[in-house]
Amino acid sequence: MTDTIWSSRLAREDVPEDGIHVEISADAAVRAALAQSAELRDLSRLEAQFDVTRSGRDGLHVVGEVSALVGQNCVVTLEPIETNLVEPIDLFFTSDQQASLGDSDGEASFGLTEAEPPEPLVGGAVDLGAIATEYFLLGLDPYPRKKGVTFESPAAGDAVAKPFAALAALKRPPKGSSE
Repeated sequence: MTDTIWSSRLAREDVPEDGIHVEISADAAVRAALAQSAELRDLSRLEAQFDVTRSGRDGLHVVGEVSALVGQNCVVTLEPIETNLVEPIDLFFTSDQQASLGDSDGEASFGLTEAEPPEPLVGGAVDLGAIATEYFLLGLDPYPRKKGVTFESPAAGDAVAKPFAALAALKRPPKGSSE
């Protein structure tokens, strides 16, 4: 298993038959590390809540959401903006053996009604911190804008400075040329 910035493991054997509600909150060190990793100006709040239930013979169903208060800079004005991020989570996990089962070509087959294939339970556990981190990072706006601000591209007729225009002015016609 790879090291993650935010880890909170829950073993399948620790999930009761009727399920469990889990709430996790990132401490200042985790928020600082994630803010640096995602090149954010600030990450003042990061928390997640999950309802985890058993699924099938050896799986888990994880439903919840990750929420954060994110400080970024507007890509148009470069002014600081705050964004309240909320991302829903709905995942299925199954044992390593079940996750690796598939067709003869090695690809697992799933019905059209399933959103995604189940994730593997690594070591019989699920890392809720890693899930929250993944969905948080996926939910970030890569081009945040302040409300009401739009990017205006240059008009089609506007002259664009070309880097070698100055060299063209220095070019002299060869001797003996009629130009």
